Amino acid sequence: MGQRKIWEKLLSSERLGAGKAPGSAERTAFQQDYDRIVFTSAFRRLKDKTQVFPLSKSDYVRTRLTHSLEASCVGRSLGAVIGREIIARHGLKDVESGDFGAIVAAACLAHDIGNPPFGHAGEDAIREWFRNSGLLERHAFTPAQRADFERYEGNAQGFRIVSRLQSPANPGGLQLTSAVLATFTKYPRPSHIDCALDGKSSKKFGFFQQDADNFAQVARATGMVERIPGQAWRRHPLASLVEVADDTCYLIVDLEDAARLGFVPYKDAECLLGDLAGSAVNGGRLAHLHDPKERLEYLRAKAIGCLINGAAAVFLANESAILSGEFDDELLENSPIARPLQAVLKLAKETIYTARPALEIETAGFEVLGALLGLFTNAVEARAGVQGTRFTTRERMLMKLLPLQFLGHNGEPDPDPYIRLLQVADFVAGMTDSYAVDMYRKLKGFDLPT
Repeated sequence: MGQRKIWEKLLSSERLGAGKAPGSAERTAFQQDYDRIVFTSAFRRLKDKTQVFPLSKSDYVRTRLTHSLEASCVGRSLGAVIGREIIARHGLKDVESGDFGAIVAAACLAHDIGNPPFGHAGEDAIREWFRNSGLLERHAFTPAQRADFERYEGNAQGFRIVSRLQSPANPGGLQLTSAVLATFTKYPRPSHIDCALDGKSSKKFGFFQQDADNFAQVARATGMVERIPGQAWRRHPLASLVEVADDTCYLIVDLEDAARLGFVPYKDAECLLGDLAGSAVNGGRLAHLHDPKERLEYLRAKAIGCLINGAAAVFLANESAILSGEFDDELLENSPIARPLQAVLKLAKETIYTARPALEIETAGFEVLGALLGLFTNAVEARAGVQGTRFTTRERMLMKLLPLQFLGHNGEPDPDPYIRLLQVADFVAGMTDSYAVDMYRKLKGFDLPT
């Protein structure tokens, strides 16, 4: 298949669960996807989910919501830059550079939608609880089902949200286009496979077992390169652009937030951003700016522009290898700004991500999420009549607190133990930071309703 045909398939507007739904010149199918994501409750909840500093009292610091919006802006620009060249190279018809930008922007908008409370620490807390609870030993789970819990992954939860949990009455959930869903999935593989896979796209997993068929439909519709037939694939080429947009925003913007909160001196942040921006600041406005915050904002904008251009150059230079799946690496690591970017990452790991306020609340998150998972899984297991559990008055009350959408038919726990536990994880992972803390305090009797 020629590269033109490959790209035409990769840009599939076929909707999961709904077939092809054409858009209009004024509002394409990919722009519709962006709007559908914006109006979901899961997206709104990102306003109270950790970016770096949990439950921050500052109104300046980014949340997952603002981070996702900023990443979508970067992704749109990056997608459009690359799309313009791809269209010219291969003579793509009925495609605009803005279509590339819209696909990447929509995927970026949703890229963190599956994150549990307390950020990546929340993912660790859920994994650790399932590994140590003894609950998984009670059931005859397949290795893949068991791995879904023991290696719990926010990326897989995100795919589950947009393809199943939001608009659950629809087959395919939000019924997003295959191009956007494939671009969204940075790790197109299940949690457990029988052989080792190399490359960046296999570092984590992108869908739970219950959602494997949905992803397989997406992969077929877009012609993704198979690694293990029907199980694992190489990334959709545009997924690497989502990674660039995410990395660009979280590294550069987290540095800016850390300077505003006093964890990193302004001068250090300015030096690092200046190295990233390079010659882009020559002859610019920087010399006329004296407020440290304004200087940082200016350098941040210039640095983001340099990262976009650097990533686009690497993508276009390696287009053939990316399409075939031979190139499975980070674009930014192969760009000229890799070295100054590593300096920012080093500072972030040593100073920002280990800041005392972040560590204190993230550590408390282990207690909060572990307690909530313990209470609700015990209630549904007892209600389902699992041997070794008792359905007490307290379990009966907890069942009433579990929304019906996280139960099976007739408001009872699903008879399938895998689905039953996955639904409890859905409930807890979907909470905001504040809601999780509030429910924990009330259920533990620390903060009684008045």
